[in-house]
Amino acid sequence: MTEQTAPSSEKLPERSRIVQEHVRAAGLASLVRELPDSARTAVEAAAALGCEVGAIGSSLLFLADGDPLLVMTSGRHRVDLEVLAASVGAVEVAMAPVSVVREVTGQAIGGVAPVGHPAPVRTVVDVALRDYDVVWTAGGTPHTVMPMTFDELVALTGAPVIAVAAD
Repeated sequence: MTEQTAPSSEKLPERSRIVQEHVRAAGLASLVRELPDSARTAVEAAAALGCEVGAIGSSLLFLADGDPLLVMTSGRHRVDLEVLAASVGAVEVAMAPVSVVREVTGQAIGGVAPVGHPAPVRTVVDVALRDYDVVWTAGGTPHTVMPMTFDELVALTGAPVIAVAAD
């Protein structure tokens, strides 16, 4: 989909419009796109987009020593909690409950974008995403996505790049 054929942001769901505003404010040209089917999982998103599952930048919220930590990870692997804890200097890391994900991000699981949250969330970016020319992240809902380069994702989030798995 080219920029000329991309939907206007006014037609996007409210959560996705907020994400698009953050992307524009960061000076990036990436456009949030609405898909006809759910992109709730990395496998669903990759199938809908015709890309490798590893190019999907999954947004997962963890609690690192009790504090929210958004991990932008490659869909090609699972986050290793021990590797993540060591990478962020935490004693204990656990997946955040669904209610915490919604409270912290303002977005539903399967649609959590790297930005557009009610307040800034500490974020890290998986080094494995560097392997892809285009990284696809959620756009604020399970039906919206947006493409960007690895460097744009890092710039957008202001996040450090770390290892989150041993692969």
